[in-house]
Amino acid sequence: MLYVSVVLPCLNEAKNIRACLDSVVASDFPKDRLELLVVDGQSDDGTREIVLEFSKRHSWISLLENVRRITPVALNIGICAAKGKIVMRMDAHTIYPADYISGLVTWLIKSEADNVGGIAIVRPANETPKASAIAFALSHPWGVGNSHFRIGAVGPKWVDTVPFGCYRRGVFDRIGLFNEALVRNQDDELNHRLLKHGGRILLVPGIVSFYTARESLAKLWMTFYQYGYFKPLAARTVGAVMTARQLVPSTFIICLAVTASLAPVSPFMAMIFKVIVAGYAVIDLSISFHAALFKSVRCGMWSMVVFPILHVGYGLGYLRGVVDFVVLRKETSDPVILPLSR
Repeated sequence: MLYVSVVLPCLNEAKNIRACLDSVVASDFPKDRLELLVVDGQSDDGTREIVLEFSKRHSWISLLENVRRITPVALNIGICAAKGKIVMRMDAHTIYPADYISGLVTWLIKSEADNVGGIAIVRPANETPKASAIAFALSHPWGVGNSHFRIGAVGPKWVDTVPFGCYRRGVFDRIGLFNEALVRNQDDELNHRLLKHGGRILLVPGIVSFYTARESLAKLWMTFYQYGYFKPLAARTVGAVMTARQLVPSTFIICLAVTASLAPVSPFMAMIFKVIVAGYAVIDLSISFHAALFKSVRCGMWSMVVFPILHVGYGLGYLRGVVDFVVLRKETSDPVILPLSR
């Protein structure tokens, strides 16, 4: 009988952790073959107390300590403590249907994949138009490119990464653990490393989870700035740019900066700058108009702001990461980049 270990990193998730744990408790996977390892980064908002409450009621739930307070460290602590031959990552911002664990385990076994994941359906943090716009942007190709686990897929397909992966334990023996220098993008880097070692990653769109998006524009900006910032370090680690889509926002910003700086002395560059700005504005307005039609007018208006935050935040973070990790060859991040809370 296969034993499954679920590793769930968390830090100051009192708003979300109870619903997440309730969904795991409701799982149809046999609890005598399941353990949930919640690895907490010294939360001070009541998260630990909620987890301890669940662990007292359910012997298969345990609380582990993560004194370094960052996600890849938490994942590695959980993997090293895990008993199962299958190790699954979960996220505290997410709710999982009852058949989520059993579905991924079934596909992992029958497909002979090394890692299996499903679609992450993004839900707004609250009922405000701004929150709806954030969730809309995180599920639209204009916001996240061709990331199939966000925008969907017709059927099961081999991909470059999935969210909340369900791994064979042997993967970590073969390619190593998560890179602890990567506060963000640690899944992408590990999955690319897996592919380089001949592994396969399967996306199963029939299996879904429900991810709660960030509730504020400031948190959204910081999240995507960090995604961009750590991409060059992840690429340096694996020796390649992992996907072409990660280059688009920074290329857009470079083109804007170059054409804007040369516009005063070059009519041609001035024209190119106007074309870039106008083209972006037309696309942004068109997609935001779609949100206004099918969601609400105020959601559409907020979308016009949310999309640039995603693109510019990611692009600026990526360029800063190129300077720090490629040019200056830093091994760790600037301390101000590190998140102290989710």
